[in-house]
Amino acid sequence: MRFTKEMIGGMMDHAVLKPNCTDEDIRKNAEACMAHGIGDLCVRPTDVAYAKQLLKGSPVTVACVVGFPHGAARPETKALESRLAIEDGADELDMVMNIGKLLSGDSEFVKNDIAAVVAVARPSNVVVKVILETCLLTPEQIAQACELAVAAGADFVKTSTGFNGDGATVEAVQIMLDTVKGRAKVKPSGGIRDWDRAVMFAEMGVQRLGVGAGPQILAGAPVDGSY
Repeated sequence: MRFTKEMIGGMMDHAVLKPNCTDEDIRKNAEACMAHGIGDLCVRPTDVAYAKQLLKGSPVTVACVVGFPHGAARPETKALESRLAIEDGADELDMVMNIGKLLSGDSEFVKNDIAAVVAVARPSNVVVKVILETCLLTPEQIAQACELAVAAGADFVKTSTGFNGDGATVEAVQIMLDTVKGRAKVKPSGGIRDWDRAVMFAEMGVQRLGVGAGPQILAGAPVDGSY
């Protein structure tokens, strides 16, 4: 498949998540998403209502992070955070898995933690993506985390927060694709900074691309709009 600029832009979740981001940063990035055909703007919980207002009437969706960036909030807290984000207009939720519990071998806790967010999101048809923080996991743990996310009803598995070590690697993304086998979608995130890397992941079969520089990546697309 030859990926066009429009196709890659539509796959992008453009993140504005740094702690020092201001309302003006949200406004500028919302306008950039609309101007460049980027599919989704991913923001912090306190930015959801403003982002939704800015993007009103456009096709750009709004995602909100949950339990970000460490994933160690209680399941009840993640569920409440999810409900409030949905009330503010979030179309999607990018939740961080409880990494410590996975590494401790408490699979049931991890699954129930994800399921608590899914239970809030499902009645509103809100998409749930589970951030695994793959840089902290072995290949076997990445596969295990994917299975738990699928069992809990998540729509996506996602590699990284971008705040902890390496971002998306080819190896991790391939494990995720091989494990979920179409039962969930896959979103590499972190370290995708140019057109070639974005297209490489798209060619692997992912459905979303987590980026922090969507317009700049799209500016590197071939002149004829295809690759």
